[in-house]
This record gives sequence, C-alpha cells and structure tokens, in this order.
Amino acid sequence: MTVLLEFKEGIRSFYGKYEVYLLPVVKFLLAFSSFLLINQKIGYMERLDSVPLLLIMALVCSILPVAFMLFAAGVLLTLHCYALSMPAGVIMLVLFAVMYLLYFRFAPGNAYYALLAPIAYVLGIPYVMPAANGLLHQPVSVIPTICGVVTYYFLDGITANEASLSETGEEVELLSKFQEIIKQFVGNREMYLTIAVFTVTVLVVYVIRRLSVDYAWTIAIVAGMLMQYVAFFAGYLQIGMSSMTMRLTAGCGVSVVLLLIIQFFFFNLDYTRTERVQFEDDEYYYYVKAVPKRYVPVRAKSLKKISDNGRSARARRDSVTREELMEDMEIDVEDEE
Repeated sequence: MTVLLEFKEGIRSFYGKYEVYLLPVVKFLLAFSSFLLINQKIGYMERLDSVPLLLIMALVCSILPVAFMLFAAGVLLTLHCYALSMPAGVIMLVLFAVMYLLYFRFAPGNAYYALLAPIAYVLGIPYVMPAANGLLHQPVSVIPTICGVVTYYFLDGITANEASLSETGEEVELLSKFQEIIKQFVGNREMYLTIAVFTVTVLVVYVIRRLSVDYAWTIAIVAGMLMQYVAFFAGYLQIGMSSMTMRLTAGCGVSVVLLLIIQFFFFNLDYTRTERVQFEDDEYYYYVKAVPKRYVPVRAKSLKKISDNGRSARARRDSVTREELMEDMEIDVEDEE
C-alpha cells in the first residue's frame, strides 16, 4: 500500500507541477478520440473524413474551453448526417441545439461527459459513467452524460437505416424520411431504459457517498453497480435483448475496477485513525467526525558527490599542523631539511 500511495502522490505532484502543459494534451486526446469516433461511425462527408483535419481541429480544441470541443463535435455530427440525408442533418441540428442549451443551463462545467459517454459505449463500459457522476459531482452532472447517450443511440439508428436514408426522392419521400428517423429514435426502448437507469444510479451513488459512514464511497460503488446490473438485466429481458447480458456482466466488472481506481485517487481515507470531536456554543452542540486521508510523502532522492577534494584539504591541514608543531618546538625548518 505504501508503494501505491507514493505512486499516487508522485502523480499528483507531477500533474500539479506541469498542469499547464498536461491539460492541453488531455484535451487534445479527448477531442481527437471523439472526432475519430464520429468519422468511423458516420463518415459520410468525405472532405471531413481526414486524419490531418481531425488533428488540426483537436489541436485548436486543446487551447480553447471544453465547450468549444462540444460545439465542434456537434458541427461535425451535423455535417456528416446532412451528407447522408437532409432530414438526418436537420434532426441532428435540432437535437444538438437542445442538448447544448441544456448543457449550458444545468452543467456548464462537465462537457467532457457528453464526449466520454459515446466513447465508453464503444469500449463496452458505459456503466462507469453515471457512477462517476455521482462520486465526483452533483446529480445534475448526469445531464451531459445523458446527452452523450442520446447522441450515441441517434447515430446508431442512423447507421442502421443508412441504406433507406441515402436514397433520393420527391418531397413526399422526404417527409417519410423525417417520420422514419423520428419514429426509430423515439421508439428506441433501450435508450429510455438507459436514461432511466443512469438517472437513478447517479442519485443512489450521490446519496450514499455523502453519508457519514465508514467506506461510504465503496458502499456507493457497490450499490450503484449492483443496481445497474439488476435493472439492466431485467430491462434487457423485458425488451427482448437477452443477448446483451454477457456484455453487461463484463462491462459492470470492468467498471467496478475503474471506479475503485477513481476512489483511490480522490477519496482514499484511513478509517483506522478516525476521530470524533464534540463541542458546543451558546446555541448548538457540534458532533464532528474527522477521518484522515492516507498520505505518504514521496521520498526525495539525493545524490552525494564523492571526490578527492576532501582528502587534499585534509592533507593541507596536516601540513600546516606539522609546521606549527616544529615552530613550537623551536626547530628550524631549514635545519630539518
């Protein structure tokens, strides 16, 4: 455990020292991963399906606020959908405008969750998102995560109906495409199940981790993931998606490991040294529970240079002492020689 604590403190110290350089790098990686995922998922506009262009866009996003990264991703999504079908582009634009307004109204500081949610779906670990929201932020932070979930399912529906949406036709067919997209999107029961479970998970994890009990974060993680597993398992069986249960089991297992790593870095307490203090004033009694954090300072490594200078200095001191001794004994130095 001491080695892990030293490793954690080393990382925190390194990040605190070089934050001004590391933060743009993290933003660049997040932006490039998001843009690359969009192009791989719906790369219908060939002019935008270019890695050098994505690198330039990600570089610009790395020096601007996170909100601009979300805006750039929305523009990229809209253009790709419009290249496939004008109805898909219009609906994507309206959907993105609504989500962007919700983001600015309720959770302006958590835009990266809207970008991380689709990436987590591709990696098979979307279940870590609501639990991380509840551990690290207020419950309202689930809104960007839900926006990312809605975007993922919308793009999934666009990909599934790519052949029918790409066909050209008259105005009547255009209206039918609008109806087809909206019907497919509104009737997605898996999306509604995910939104409901994620919302409840955030509330459960947030309430438990705020309790004044030992190992509150660990209990919150276990309770949140168990609730997600049971809810999704029953929901998948109900809507006829029993094949998702294997992916659910693996995803929840990996998510628990990731959440425990988050706990280690953000809420690692030593409950064996818990102290309880009681005091009062004229109006109230106060009961305070103090739990210290686990902290091990990083051992500073020092190098000691060993040379012959010290030996030469000692020789000089010995020579001076000998001369002084001969002088005290009234021995002439020239006679001695």
